[in-house]
Amino acid sequence: MKYTIVLYPAPSVSQLVSMVELGKLILHHYHHLFSITVLIPTTPLHNPSTTSYIHRISQTNPSIVFHHLPSLPPHKSNLNPVAAAFESIRRNIPNVHHALQTISTSSTIPAFITSTSFSDYSDLKIPTYYFFSSGASALAAILYLPTTHDLFTKSFKDIPATPLHIPGLPPILASHMPQPLLDRSNPAYNEFLQLATHLPKAQGIIVNTFESLEPRALKAIADRLPVYGVGPMTANAQDRTHASGNDLGNGAECLSWLDAQPKQSVVFLCFGSQGKFSTPQLKEIATGLERSGHRFLWVVRSGEDSEFGSLLPEGFLDRTREKGLVVKSWAPQAAVLSRESVAGFVTHCGWNSILEAVCAGVPMVAWPLYAEQHLNRVILVEEMKVAMAMEEGEDGLVSAVEIEKRLRALMDLEEGTILRERCMQTREAALATWAEGGSSVVALNQLAELWKGG
Repeated sequence: MKYTIVLYPAPSVSQLVSMVELGKLILHHYHHLFSITVLIPTTPLHNPSTTSYIHRISQTNPSIVFHHLPSLPPHKSNLNPVAAAFESIRRNIPNVHHALQTISTSSTIPAFITSTSFSDYSDLKIPTYYFFSSGASALAAILYLPTTHDLFTKSFKDIPATPLHIPGLPPILASHMPQPLLDRSNPAYNEFLQLATHLPKAQGIIVNTFESLEPRALKAIADRLPVYGVGPMTANAQDRTHASGNDLGNGAECLSWLDAQPKQSVVFLCFGSQGKFSTPQLKEIATGLERSGHRFLWVVRSGEDSEFGSLLPEGFLDRTREKGLVVKSWAPQAAVLSRESVAGFVTHCGWNSILEAVCAGVPMVAWPLYAEQHLNRVILVEEMKVAMAMEEGEDGLVSAVEIEKRLRALMDLEEGTILRERCMQTREAALATWAEGGSSVVALNQLAELWKGG
């Protein structure tokens, strides 16, 4: 008898992709036991790139079924995007409940896995698990939120230099907590506070990490509730970034250029789908790159439709033509990181990017921008020791001097050599986690035994 595992992602494309990767992982190991159904809210996930992604996955993974929830009626709200997403989740609870009832009439559901705010479906007698697509360290910080909420009366943004002592983590400055948690008056803060309060009701928490990468954070969570590290899971670059035809052409150019460069000679700079910089910051990056003297591949995202050459220092592209390649909007990040010519990665510290670098054994320069990325930087530098930190100035800009300094340290100095050796060890550990007896294999087997009633 086959069982249906139902996945319900939070309303964002990145969460959908992460959930599908979890579904593919389950099917890869247990296709003879389980099928996968993914619940899709019509809004705000519904857009052309989502539609094409779902079609592509349906064609290549027919055991993954997408179940579209009914449309929600229009809802006027002045909430910020994070709080609005939580509100959408709350309004969809009756639709999710009905979908689970419907699926249950023709199949047994041994697990309902959600990355949304935790809701109680106990009346359906379906075990509910929570999937956290970022790291265990960020999860530990969220789970500790009720404690910090009681310890302090001010918002984290108002006590920025106060160190927080969260179990399983090095000391974290209050200002480095995940962005939605910085302001108590932000409705999203209360949503995460409720999430942290309700997560202990879950049958378990599934995290996209592995034991040797975040041992202290995983142990701290495991001391309180069941947690399963089943990473590293990284999506295909095209799936994750929804590249267009033009983008794929740029991708081929990037890889050809990299293959023509000497081994361990190129610094790769890429800042995620939302990593856009002001013109002054772009010019500081360009100046720092040029002064470092090193080869580089730089992905530039700009809010303007003009040629990005006009946003950079005059003559920069011509002067660096022999040593650098600047591409607009997109590059096949996982493929780039796997190239022998790539020696370092300047990253915004998004979790998917971190895992891709870890799996490729590429050391990082950590330049966080939003979400939980400032916390990730602390973990990368102080806990995992696979990155060095890029430091902002008082005006919020990272100077050309700082950029040049970090690139030279990464590429020329002993500090970079030590970091590179550490990253290769971490890469081996990442590969070992999916070998027989590896920690992620063990964790997934434990879940499968629970789901099949073993």
